Parts: sequence; structure tokens; C-alpha cells
Amino acid sequence: MKKSVIAKRGYQAYFYLLPWLIGFGFLQLYPFLSSLYYSFTNYNAFGKMNFIGLNNYISLFTKDKEFYKALGVTIKYTVFTVPGKIIMSLAIAVMLNKARKGIGIMRTIFYLPSLFGGSIAVAILWKLLFMDNGFINTILSTFGIKSISWLGDPRFALNTLSLLEVWQFGSSMVMFLAVLKQVPVSLYEAAQIDGANKVKTFFKVTFPQITPIIFFSVIMQSINALQNFTSAFVITQGGPVKSTYMLGLKLYNDGFAYYKMGYASATSWIIFLLILFVTMILFATSKFWVFYGDE
Repeated sequence: MKKSVIAKRGYQAYFYLLPWLIGFGFLQLYPFLSSLYYSFTNYNAFGKMNFIGLNNYISLFTKDKEFYKALGVTIKYTVFTVPGKIIMSLAIAVMLNKARKGIGIMRTIFYLPSLFGGSIAVAILWKLLFMDNGFINTILSTFGIKSISWLGDPRFALNTLSLLEVWQFGSSMVMFLAVLKQVPVSLYEAAQIDGANKVKTFFKVTFPQITPIIFFSVIMQSINALQNFTSAFVITQGGPVKSTYMLGLKLYNDGFAYYKMGYASATSWIIFLLILFVTMILFATSKFWVFYGDE
């Protein structure tokens, strides 16, 4: 094949990639780098922008009590939702992995909540379900149980929001269901011959085979949880008494309620660094519990 033909095809490939490259440059890379610069300024979206160095970061860590409150709430939310969602999705996947009548319909039903994941409509529905005179308390009252202020009591508000995230386990469930079907049957037969029960078979055979997908799910769910905004904004607005006030909501309030865009950009970069730190920890520890087929 002539070099001119190869070069022509190379140009064609770049031409087809051009829409994505333009979108990535203007809609992702440019805002990403701009926010880094803004984080070192007192930019307020209206007045003159002045470079102030590390003042925004210093203020966050030394003067802003809301920052530490939001950081603590975000970490609690992540610690609850990530394991909860992984365990729930894996348990449902194991249950749906068995061949039975109507299994396709059951899989579809369990996946449906994830189709609306992170949407405003689902957050509003969750708020209606758990409000003081909502559906959940109505059900409890029929059994003579006193109504609980799910969203108005600091003891329950964050857990109620966390349940919304755990409930949307469908995408992780589909991945687990796919990888469960790839576990060699011969391993189960060998375990059965050795007299292993179902629990031992799961932890000695199934679990090691699916750890790469578990690892991937933990990373993705951690990233989503650390950036959570929608549920806290729509359902509780950070209340009661800041018990659901997460970093994502603080970023929004600083930027769009108080017009402190530079300050909000600093918060966004702290969230980014937190995600980077958590991801690095997961990768560093993965060698102790993640097993790959070529090992």
C-alpha cells in the first residue's frame, strides 16, 4: 500500500475524531484548566478578577468551618453508600444468576431504578416517600409504629439520602451478573467434589474470580459518592443543621448563591484531589485482594 494512501486514511481518522476533540477541548479540558486558575483568584463572575495565590485554599482549611462539616458528611456518605451498593448489587446478581422461569423480567425490574439514577425526578420522589406524612410513615402507622422524621432529624437524614444511592444498584448488578456467568463451571465442580458448602464456595471460588469487577465498581462508586450533589440539593438542601451538607452542595452555594467563583473553584479542586487520593489508595491496596486471570 502506498504511503500517500496510508496518510490519507490517517487524515480521515482525525477528521472523524474532530467533533470529539473539539467537544473535549472546549467542554472538558478548557473548563478543567480554567477552574484551576480561578481557584487562585477572587473571581466573582461580575467584578474584576485578581490573583490572590493560595488565599482561597488557606481560608478553606483555616477559617471555613463549613468546609470541615461538609468534608465529614461527604466521607460518611461515601463510607455508607459504596459498600452498601456493592453488597446489594452483588447479592441481587447472585440471586438472578440462577436459571428460572421469568428471570429476564426479574432482571429488568431490578435494573429499572438505575435508568433514572441521579435525576431530579427520582430525588423528588424520594422526598415524597420519606417526608413526615409520606408513604413510608403511612405504612409504618398501619402497623402502629410512630412516624419518623426521616428528613428532618439529623440522625436519619444522611442515611435516608444514602439509601437512595444504594437503591440505584442496577448498573453494578448488570456488571456482576455478566462476570458471574464467566466463572468456569469446572471450579464449582471441583469445590463440590471437595465438599465445600455454598458459603465457602462463594468466598473461595466466586469472589476471587470477580474481584476485578468489584475493584472497578468500588472506584466508580467512590467517585460518584464524593461528587454527590443532586440528592442533597433537591431533598434536604443540606439540612437539617447541615447533617447532609456535602462538598458538592457547598461548592454550588459558594459559586452560585454567594458568587464566590474563585472560592468554589478551590473547593472543586479539593474534591478532585480527594478523589485522586482515594483512587490511589484503592490501586495501592488492590494487589492484596484483587486477582486477575493471568496471575
